[in-house]
Amino acid sequence: MVLGTTSGAGKSWLTTALCRYYSNQGLKVAPFKAQNMSNNARVVASGMGSGEIGSAQYFQALAARAEPEVRMNPLLLKPEADTHSQVVLMGQVSAELTAMPWRGRSEKVWPQIAAALDALRAENDVVVIEGAGSPAEINLHASDIVNMRVARHAGARCLLVTDIDRGGAFAHLYGTWALLPQDERALIHGFVLNKFRGDASLLAPAPQMLHDLTGVPTVATIPMQWRHGLPEEDGVFDDRTLVAGAVHTTVAVVAYPRISNLDEFQPLKNVPGVRLLWARSPADLGGLKPSDWVVLPGSKATAADLAWLRAQGLDQAIAQHAGQGGAVLGVCGGLQMLGEALIDTSGIDGNATGLGLLPLVTTFEVAKTVQRTQARFGAVLGAWAALAGVPVTGYEIHHGQTAQHPAMAAKGDVSREVIPGIAWQNPAGNVLGVYLHGLLEDPAVLQALFGRGGASPVPTLDAVFDGLARMAEASFVPGALQALIAPDYAAA
Repeated sequence: MVLGTTSGAGKSWLTTALCRYYSNQGLKVAPFKAQNMSNNARVVASGMGSGEIGSAQYFQALAARAEPEVRMNPLLLKPEADTHSQVVLMGQVSAELTAMPWRGRSEKVWPQIAAALDALRAENDVVVIEGAGSPAEINLHASDIVNMRVARHAGARCLLVTDIDRGGAFAHLYGTWALLPQDERALIHGFVLNKFRGDASLLAPAPQMLHDLTGVPTVATIPMQWRHGLPEEDGVFDDRTLVAGAVHTTVAVVAYPRISNLDEFQPLKNVPGVRLLWARSPADLGGLKPSDWVVLPGSKATAADLAWLRAQGLDQAIAQHAGQGGAVLGVCGGLQMLGEALIDTSGIDGNATGLGLLPLVTTFEVAKTVQRTQARFGAVLGAWAALAGVPVTGYEIHHGQTAQHPAMAAKGDVSREVIPGIAWQNPAGNVLGVYLHGLLEDPAVLQALFGRGGASPVPTLDAVFDGLARMAEASFVPGALQALIAPDYAAA
């Protein structure tokens, strides 16, 4: 199990790296995270056809060469406001759990969490478990269902990871260990220093002193990686995007408060000549060329994020860019914002006036569309013409249903429907709205938009996973990774 002293310590990427490392040893591997709080979700297989899990567990499953499924993340919390989250249990939205107080859910959901973990353990040689936040949140310890309760249930050998770049790493490690009960301390088998920059020999004598205090060895020092190739699990990506080669396209993604599925833009950070910019004010969109993109991403609270966008003055900046022929892309909630109106008679999201860049209207419905989707672009024109005829694979997660605005359509003002029920384009061709998440992760789409001279614009996921596994293996002391699974490994 991979635990962290804080959020952002590196649990998700290290879990992913270990999934690929152990898979490379010829073992059958699966990831697991009991509860994830994230608006980054993927559509995977479930007993009911399709369901949602956190994006991190989706990528971890791919790294493990396993089919992603809902048991790998049985509980997903999708924040809709600062004090409210939609609750997804075993891939499906639960209105009952969503309405319950935070602490009241624990005993209700624990049996299904434990059953999912037990099933994965029975079916695999190795299960790599990711914790959440810190295991030493003593205000939450009594209702814990994601950290040490999981570790105790599985008898997991735990790594405790800290971000040494923040400072105070040894205090974080010691303090976390010290706040755990004695039986839980015994499950900590190694400390990991992540995001280290400099000469590792300068760390002495701190690792030995920490070992003397706790009995726990420091088993890895992992160097800082600015571009490891995986999306970040929490929050907007690091703004320090490093561009390979001369910049030919700037992609400005509007970073509203309830942005969702932002991880799907990660591949753009790896495309040579593309600069990824997170836009929070009109100034961030100043100076864009018509060939540059403005992207309205998904949102977990579309009407509220649209109100925020207007309060910042970003609506005018987006309209100005589009009016000059600039490329605009809306994804899911972003597509809905591009239309004329949002209509909500069921209390799902809220009513709002859209940006009016596409003559569409969206009606929110109680039933939620959650599915994997394969489609092919039709005759796309203008700024997005490179997508014409391109097959695409992605996923849909939305309550809204979008159609032509009836009054405007009666007057002949209609959008070009370039994928039936999924994608629409304005007559000028510079504004495109799609319901399909994962568009910019699809190799065929990236090749069409950015491939120059036939070269692949981004590394494959397999190459990313193998690179992470090599990094982990090189960073751990010899034998440490095998020792973590020694009993099961010997039995195999």
